[in-house]
Amino acid sequence: MSNKHFLSIVIPAYNEQAILEDHLKIIVDYMISLDKYKWEIVLVNDGSTDSTAEIADRLELEYEQLRVIHHPLNLNLGHAIQTGFRNSKGEIIVVLDIDLSYSVDHIERLVDKQIETFADVVLASCYMRGGKVSNVPYYRAVMSKMANKFLRFAAQDKYYTYTSMVRAYKSVFIKNLNLKTRDYEINPEILYKAMILRARIEEIPAHLNWTLQKKAGKNRQSSIKMFWSVISSLMSGFIFRPHIYFISSGVFVMLISLYIIVWIGINTMHIYPDIVLANEYFDDRLSCAIATVFKERPYSFLIGGFLFIIAIQFLSLGFIALQNKRYFEEMFHIATSIFKKKGNGKM
Repeated sequence: MSNKHFLSIVIPAYNEQAILEDHLKIIVDYMISLDKYKWEIVLVNDGSTDSTAEIADRLELEYEQLRVIHHPLNLNLGHAIQTGFRNSKGEIIVVLDIDLSYSVDHIERLVDKQIETFADVVLASCYMRGGKVSNVPYYRAVMSKMANKFLRFAAQDKYYTYTSMVRAYKSVFIKNLNLKTRDYEINPEILYKAMILRARIEEIPAHLNWTLQKKAGKNRQSSIKMFWSVISSLMSGFIFRPHIYFISSGVFVMLISLYIIVWIGINTMHIYPDIVLANEYFDDRLSCAIATVFKERPYSFLIGGFLFIIAIQFLSLGFIALQNKRYFEEMFHIATSIFKKKGNGKM
């Protein structure tokens, strides 16, 4: 037994009375059947208002490997996952959704990949080659895929799934990662900070399947929560590369302003030969040509000049954001290194 890897399976739960007992039994039976790991289940009841707490406490007495931790109030997914991390005893931590939208066999595949590659993080990805999505409502599937494509575009390291919480972590890595997010954004946040630290991140194809959820007959996420999860994905993209928002906007506005300015220049050159003055100085004739164009199209000068100034502002903000991002990443890397050294010194 001492040669077996010790796994902690972290499961956040909020108002899951309809599925908690049946799905926990599926997880426990699966882990017993593996017989290749030492393991525990850390169930975090995130301030449920239904019977989740009572059911969890009863199951804790029934299953020796189950530990239940209660939040007195609903502190959201980010806090629940961090509570699970802090209370895990295993050398490898696997986060699993109690709805089993990613089936229990993903546990073994994630852990085997982590052991094989010595990865700090292993992602279960339904969007990479070999991955699959089944029985997920169309609009949810589309919004999720678009959010992950956007994050892939924004992130410096390219993966296929940034939002799923079903992952395996090296315990010593994830416990030393300073996390701040309270809700769904915790999953992109972990990846972002792992990238800063040059962590080893691997990805395996996964199957996202809502069959069990549909059988339970419960809608676990309202359209409002879905909307906010999309907003959080956009904000996570801003964290990955904030300068992209400003620079891309600046380039777009600059192109419009340059189009107007070029149009003014072409019309000025057309009028210039027809200008007749007492003196033939170039600058006087050019000034008169520009004044003529301005008299005919004053709004072109106003719009073109205004857009040009706005474009310069966006581009400036983009370069400042890029510089600040690099400062933050370097400081985070240094602070994490100091924190690890102090932790090792105490041990």
